[in-house]
Amino acid sequence: MERERVRPAVASDVPAVKAVTDVAYRPYIERIGVVPQPMEADHAANVAAGKVFVTGGPGKDVAGLVVVEARADHLFLDSIAVHPGAHGRGVGRRLLRFVDAHARALGLPEVRLYTNALMWENQEIYPRYGYDVVERRVDGPYDRVHYRKRLL
Repeated sequence: MERERVRPAVASDVPAVKAVTDVAYRPYIERIGVVPQPMEADHAANVAAGKVFVTGGPGKDVAGLVVVEARADHLFLDSIAVHPGAHGRGVGRRLLRFVDAHARALGLPEVRLYTNALMWENQEIYPRYGYDVVERRVDGPYDRVHYRKRLL
């Protein structure tokens, strides 16, 4: 398989960003009892703000994406989504490596994220990529486990 690069999303990617986000997060609706926040995001605004990065070149199918936001002392990984059809192809690993490299390029010392406490799959994945649990906190209807990864 050709190694797909990670690039900034453009306006024409918005429908694919929404589609991949929805299909990746839809299975969690029943489990957590609410619509996951990434499904309700304003994807067009996030793309326009330069927060969304996708796999593949222009005109290619988007298999995965990340939504990030640079903060004063860290890069916040707001969302990561991989199309189920692309599972097992290294897309998620490539996106997580991109997030680390992007944070370093911005001169930020760590990456932070959170996941719903009932998304147990994520709680198995993030520690494998160097993330440590910081706290568990309820934010409105969301019971979240907060993580951070210090970059050396």
